[in-house]
Amino acid sequence: MIIVSDKIIVSENILTEYFCCDVPACKGICCVEGDSGAPLTDKECSLLERTWTMYAPYMQPAGVRSIKKQGSWVRDIEDDAVTPLIDGKECAYAYFRDGLCMCAIEKAREQGVSTFRKPISCWLYPIRVQKLSENTVALNYHQWHLCRAACELGAKKKIRVFEFAKEPLIHCFGAEVYRAISRAADNPG
Repeated sequence: MIIVSDKIIVSENILTEYFCCDVPACKGICCVEGDSGAPLTDKECSLLERTWTMYAPYMQPAGVRSIKKQGSWVRDIEDDAVTPLIDGKECAYAYFRDGLCMCAIEKAREQGVSTFRKPISCWLYPIRVQKLSENTVALNYHQWHLCRAACELGAKKKIRVFEFAKEPLIHCFGAEVYRAISRAADNPG
């Protein structure tokens, strides 16, 4: 673990491992597989309650039905707030195009319908945020066999995990934290 500020600790493999999403290779399977939906913040839960209908035109009919039945977000088995699933499979906010699983929330943003990009857990992926104490968080690299193609593409392009997640890292934690992570990666030890 690398301490980059008095409030943020970063797993070393975020600095050293390579990653770059390769959706044509994986087909967006991360939105289909898993034990529960995408983790959500309290703010995102409130936002989805108010705005989920904005994404409905881009969603699968089964996703709309799922949200009408379960709600715009749910609690998983660990009592974490997550996006609902369709029959225990893909995220309710997912849709398919040309054999790829895509995000209706992101599509609505691209179309100018919404300013919400997507849940931060999706945007930051493969980085997961873990609260350690009231004011401290750990940034951990979530390694998943489904992302093998992303690891291979990242290695080919020489894009490290933190570089792949630059925009959401800056959005969430600020440019200075990103610079500290980058310095730690470029000056190990």
